Amino acid sequence: MEETYQKERTLPRLPSPDQRRQLLLDRRDEKMARSPHAYVRGNTAQYYEWLQAQPGHSLPEGPPIWICGDCHLGNLGPLAGADGSVEMQIRDFDQSVIGNPAHDLVRLALSLATAARGSSLPGVVTASMLQHMLDGYAFAFLPGELQLALPRPAVVRTALRGAVQRSWKELAEERFLETRPIIPMGRNFWPISREEKKAIAALCASSDLRALVTRLKSRGKKVKLEVIDAAYWVKGCSSLGLLRYAVLLGLGDGEYCLIDIKEAVQATSVRYAHASMPRDNAKRVVAGARHLSPALGERTMPQRFLGRGIFVRELLPQDLKLEIDELSVEDAASTASYLAYVVGCAHARQMDWSTGMHWIKQLQTDRHDGNPIPPWLWNSVLQLIASHETGYLEHCRSYAQRRQAS
Repeated sequence: MEETYQKERTLPRLPSPDQRRQLLLDRRDEKMARSPHAYVRGNTAQYYEWLQAQPGHSLPEGPPIWICGDCHLGNLGPLAGADGSVEMQIRDFDQSVIGNPAHDLVRLALSLATAARGSSLPGVVTASMLQHMLDGYAFAFLPGELQLALPRPAVVRTALRGAVQRSWKELAEERFLETRPIIPMGRNFWPISREEKKAIAALCASSDLRALVTRLKSRGKKVKLEVIDAAYWVKGCSSLGLLRYAVLLGLGDGEYCLIDIKEAVQATSVRYAHASMPRDNAKRVVAGARHLSPALGERTMPQRFLGRGIFVRELLPQDLKLEIDELSVEDAASTASYLAYVVGCAHARQMDWSTGMHWIKQLQTDRHDGNPIPPWLWNSVLQLIASHETGYLEHCRSYAQRRQAS
C-alpha cells in the first residue's frame, strides 16, 4: 500500500503532538462546564466512586453479563450493520465490563433525570420517566412478537429516519466541512507526527484492516486501499487526552471510507470480581461491543498501535449520536421507555428466558401501584443528582478561577 498523505498545506498554528495533552484536558474541562448534563456525560469516574461507596445489596444484583458501563443518552443512537440495516443501539464501550446490569440502568436514569432538569421539566415528569424507564427495559425481555408493539417516540423516529437517508457526502460534510478527499486541520483535527503517520500506514496495510473494510457486502475483497489523509481527532469528552485518529482511506473509483482509531484504557466501571474478561483493554472493548451491539461490534477490531491497545472501526454515514437538546413533557416518558428498551435488548440477548425473568422480578422488588418507582432506583437518582450538582458547581468554580489566573 502506498502512503499518499496530502502535501503540506497552509495551516493555522496548531499544537504539535507533544503539546496535545494539556490542551485536550483544558478542552475537556471547558466542555464539562457547559451544563450539568455535559458534566454527567464527561464524569464517569464520579458515578463509579458513588457505586463503590454503596453498601452491599443496595442495588439489585443481576446476572454477570457484558454491560455498557457508561450508559448515558449520548452513548445511544442509530448504528448501521454490515448488511445495511440500521438499528438504535448502544454505541460506546470504553467502560464495558462483565458486571451488574443494574449499573447501566442507574447510569441511564441519572442521564435522563439530568436531561429533564436541563429541559426545565417539573419533578413529576422526572418521576414518570423513571417509572416508564423500568417498563421499557422489562419490555425487551418479552417474546419478540410482543416487542413490536412498543411505539418509537418522535426523537427516535427522527434520528432513525435521518440515519437511513444519510450518504457519504453528508458524513464528509459533517466531519470534514467539505467533500474534497482531505481532512482539514483546525479545531477538531490536529497534525500528527512522522511516527504516527508511519504506524497508521502500517495498520492500514494489514490484512486485519482490509478484512474490516471489506466486510460490507458492497465491497470486493480485492479493493485497493490507499491512505489519503490522517489527523489527530479532538473528539468526545472522556476520551480527550487519549490517542484518537481519523484516517481517510481511498477505495478506488472515487469511493472513500473514514476509519476511527481510539485508544483503549483501563475501565473505571465496576466489574464482577470473578468475571473472566480479556486482559487486553482493546480486546475487552471489542468483546463488549459484540455482545451488546452486534451492528457495531462486527465492524470493530482490536489492535496494537505505538505500544498501546487501540480499537478500530469504520464510521458509516448511518452512525449517529442521539442528540436530545431538550425534552418535551409529551415525549419525556416515551423517550425514557424506548431508550431503556434499547438497553434491555442489549442485556436480554445475553440471558436465557428463566434468567431474564428472574432478573426482571428482582428489579420490581418493593414496586407496586402506590410506589411505581422501586426505592433502589429512586434513592440512587436522588443521591446522584445531589452529588453531581455539587460536583458540577465546584467544577465550574475551579474552571473559572483557572481561566482568570491565565
